[in-house]
Amino acid sequence: MHADNNHMHEALKQAQLASERGEVPVGAVIVSNNKIIAAEGNRTIELKDPTAHAEISAIRAASRALDSERLVDCDLYVSLEPCPMCAAAISQARIRRLYYGAQDAKSGGVDNGVRFFHDKSCHHTPEVYSGFGEQESAQLLREFFRQRRK
Repeated sequence: MHADNNHMHEALKQAQLASERGEVPVGAVIVSNNKIIAAEGNRTIELKDPTAHAEISAIRAASRALDSERLVDCDLYVSLEPCPMCAAAISQARIRRLYYGAQDAKSGGVDNGVRFFHDKSCHHTPEVYSGFGEQESAQLLREFFRQRRK
C-alpha cells in the first residue's frame, strides 16, 4: 500500500473549498504516476446536479485528461467514504486504489451501507484503504453541519 498524505491533503483542500461554496465538504483527487490529474469538490448545489459529487467530477476530469474511460493505473483519494453511486462509478472507471478519510455510516457504499464492492454485480473492485485524513475530514463535516443547524 502506498498512500501519499500530500494527495489526501489536496482532497481535504478541495473539501474545504466545497464547504466555502456551501456544498457538503467532500473533496477528491485522482493520481496517475504519482501526479494529481484531477482535483474536485462537491458541486451538486452549484451545478444543480445530484450526480456532481466530488468523486464523479474527478473521474470525469481524469478521463478527459487521459482521454480514456478507463483509469486502470489511477488512484482516488477522497475525504469521505464514497456513496453507492460513486462506488459504482469507481468500479466502472476501473480505479486501481481508493483511499478515503472519514467513514460514512449513514450513506457510505464501501465499508458501510450496501458495501458495493462486495456485491456480485460489481465488475471491478479497487484496493480500498480507509482512515487517511479521517479526523480532519470528520471535523470539516461536523463544522459544516453545525453551522447549518444554527
